[in-house]
Amino acid sequence: MVWQYFSGLTYYTPQLPCDATQIGRFRAAIGEAGVEELLKATMDTAVQHKAIALSELERVIVDTTVQEKAIAHPVDSRLLEIARHKLVKQAKRLGMALKQTYAKEGKTLRRRAGGYAHAKQFRRLKQVVKRQRTILGVLMREVQRKMVAQAFDAQCTNALGLTAMNTLLERIERLLTQKRQDKNKLYALHAPEVECIGKGKARKPYEFGVKASIAITHKSGLMVGVRTFPGNPYDGHILSAQLEQVGILLQDTGKAPKEVIVDLGFRGVDADNPSVEIIHRGKAKSLTTGQWRLLKRRQAIEPSIGHLKADHRMDRCWLWGQTGDALHAVLCAAGYNIRWLMRAALRLEWRVVFLWLQRLAGYACLTLDTAKNTSAFCWMACGSKALFGAVPSTRDTRGGFWVQMN
Repeated sequence: MVWQYFSGLTYYTPQLPCDATQIGRFRAAIGEAGVEELLKATMDTAVQHKAIALSELERVIVDTTVQEKAIAHPVDSRLLEIARHKLVKQAKRLGMALKQTYAKEGKTLRRRAGGYAHAKQFRRLKQVVKRQRTILGVLMREVQRKMVAQAFDAQCTNALGLTAMNTLLERIERLLTQKRQDKNKLYALHAPEVECIGKGKARKPYEFGVKASIAITHKSGLMVGVRTFPGNPYDGHILSAQLEQVGILLQDTGKAPKEVIVDLGFRGVDADNPSVEIIHRGKAKSLTTGQWRLLKRRQAIEPSIGHLKADHRMDRCWLWGQTGDALHAVLCAAGYNIRWLMRAALRLEWRVVFLWLQRLAGYACLTLDTAKNTSAFCWMACGSKALFGAVPSTRDTRGGFWVQMN
């Protein structure tokens, strides 16, 4: 009832304003370019209302982080049991009669694997995982044989189910053949695009998701660019693509980044970005005093990334596929900028109040005892006492501050 009242509805309506799937269809329809327009609108609003100076857009800070996917921590025993369950379920949908589903044994093996891992009995754990691989391989080969024998009937009755089965079999085969030290491993059956990325954090050595690059203005911290980069590329190799996005979003303002403050992960890419000046502490011997002063604010992007994850849901991405990763990152940045604009509006409003009080300063002047001090002081209140008309004493400065008048 509350949200309906504030939305302008006159009568109570016992239903949702739209179906939940419409949001997903709208997001898929506008695509990555559409959500970038939303981010661009927040930036244009900040410039239009003079919440940020145009000169600030020429100096940005760029850093990378990991946008984690909404998956459980990948464990071999759990992945094998989920693969077995999904394979049996999909086979039943296609009408296949399996000799054995191993449902009871699979459940028992999963419980034993968890107990052995907790007790650090890794030799017994290895035997359990080996048996799980054997069961999954038996079921996979049986399904493949029956799909060849019933290929024509399956195509006639359920083409979508057959396509889903082929996709599932490919991922199961990838899961069974991957080794411990392999690259591009499968960490989730429903999200094969997930990558294992290590950023050197003591509390979280490995994160499972996609690498995301973030660009903010150097002084005000307004987000001017966010992109995801599948494949876990080197930070320096994605700088040109990130600056390209920033330039496109700032096109209407007539500005483009000229100075980029980065960390040591972006070394060695000056030749790939000739139009900007890259500042990092790897150039310590050639940096000027002004550049060192700019470099001291490089860490300002770290709390922005923290708020982006903690307050705007970038810590877990629930959208499907690589496209979902890209859309989610940009939408989180748009939400961050909206909250930034709300704070800027409050700041600008208080500035108007301050100027109004400054004009009325002459009417609130208080003269001190001439024996103690012959100067005249003006008490300019910015607290609730002055706004409600209370007159403070000459020694009370808790509601505002003192300004000496000549």
